[in-house]
Amino acid sequence: MDTPGHRAKPASDDWSGAWKYVDATARPLTPPSIRALLRQFGLRPLKQLGQNFLIDEDVLQRIIQVADLSPADVVVEVGPGLGVLTKELAARAARVVAVELDRGIAAALKRMLADLPNVTIVNTDVLGFNPSEHLKDQPYKLVANLPYYITSPTLRHFLEAKNKPRVMVVMVQREVAERLVARPGEMSLLSVSVQLYGDPRIALLVPAQAFFPPPKVESAVVRIDVFDHPAVDVDAAKFFKVVQSGFSRPRKMLHNALAQSVWLPPGSAIEILRAAGIDETRRAQTLSLEEWARLTKELDQRGLV
Repeated sequence: MDTPGHRAKPASDDWSGAWKYVDATARPLTPPSIRALLRQFGLRPLKQLGQNFLIDEDVLQRIIQVADLSPADVVVEVGPGLGVLTKELAARAARVVAVELDRGIAAALKRMLADLPNVTIVNTDVLGFNPSEHLKDQPYKLVANLPYYITSPTLRHFLEAKNKPRVMVVMVQREVAERLVARPGEMSLLSVSVQLYGDPRIALLVPAQAFFPPPKVESAVVRIDVFDHPAVDVDAAKFFKVVQSGFSRPRKMLHNALAQSVWLPPGSAIEILRAAGIDETRRAQTLSLEEWARLTKELDQRGLV
């Protein structure tokens, strides 16, 4: 029986002749060739896994340009799909580790990319993927096509890993991309979480028609240059506790949000904000990283976080 992430393979175990029917290396892939390729392996796109396959050759090449690969680079690819981008990465980098959740697609990729010795397919949930386990302390770049539901946890997973990527090139929904690069006035928990560790910029807008099946929204490619050290000097666990509290009620003034989310002495929220150099009428989305750091340190000094 087919279950999400576990697709049945064809009745025959002999896949060696599959490419007489569909050439998986043909470029660019088209909706008919993708359908035929999926049929060979008894697969189908899984909406719940955000499986939309890139079919636009120009977008593919621009992603490669944004990643700015050298022959010495190691790449971790998340969501390799049918391996079209994987092949391009492998042609330019020393090694590619492709992380794929769907067991059926992972098995198909091992067949399709068997002639590429520098490609390793890892069939696992990306949140269970430990870069240090597979790469030790080796520097690497991350290239990922991230569905909406897993964007934030995936970014945090890699940015907070012991071995962080040097560069992240991620395909996300356009709305999410705009949140990633937001500045004070339009900040969110997501933008603070990413900008603590790196500098994000939107490199490319991608229309829905660049994928099969086409999603209902536009996408964007974001490049994040990861810092050697966090943007502000602060205890990360305490910092995020404060930031999460502030954004727990984003429509409220920050002193109200904090008073309802963190235990504070009665009536002290305004005084604490003023001590951190923050006007009590401000809202969470208006604060900079430096202001969040000052607020965290002020609360920490008072033993409140």
